[in-house]
Amino acid sequence: MASMARDLLAQESVDATLERITASATELVDGCDAAGILVLQARKVETLAPTDQLVVDSDRLQERLGEGPCFDVAQRAQGERVFRIADLGCEQQRWPAYAPQAHALGVGSMMGFLLFTDDEDLGALNLYSRKAGAFTETSELAGWLLASHAAVAFSSARTHAQMKQAVATRHVIGEAMGILMGSHHLSEEQAFDVLRRYSQENNVKLREVARLICEQGGLS
Repeated sequence: MASMARDLLAQESVDATLERITASATELVDGCDAAGILVLQARKVETLAPTDQLVVDSDRLQERLGEGPCFDVAQRAQGERVFRIADLGCEQQRWPAYAPQAHALGVGSMMGFLLFTDDEDLGALNLYSRKAGAFTETSELAGWLLASHAAVAFSSARTHAQMKQAVATRHVIGEAMGILMGSHHLSEEQAFDVLRRYSQENNVKLREVARLICEQGGLS
């Protein structure tokens, strides 16, 4: 687990971090056949780094039905931070539509963990087994430890990606301003004003306007 935590923080991109998280789940948690991360935005489900098509099918089913354990746990205000379902073949009063259909997909048992830090919710790490009763208390503890490390790594990777994008955007804008200043004899303030006005009048993001100038040498 300690080696995995170091490995997560060493990944070079958000996607690589997510893929390492779900792969670690299948490697480290007893009984786990497949894993994925579900992110929920306005009841729209996005599946990240699934290790098996079963994960995608389950997430789509929950989105279509508007119910399910992963669906619940991704919403901290409405659900718990951890769930463990021993047997999807048994009646589940909380998810009467999802449970039998998930069992038909091949899901025997499930666990899920909210990926969170102190200031943001990030989604849910969901673990699947094709066998009933596959997850024990030890499995749940291992999954919880993995999710705790994963949340930090996920947040760190996302912050790093945002910083890289911000630096790249600033560089492109600076280069575009330089082109405008040189070709039209403008001051720095005037060049930025040209970018800003074009962005507003044409409803195009500032960085896209800057990229256009860099590619074409100016604005048509």
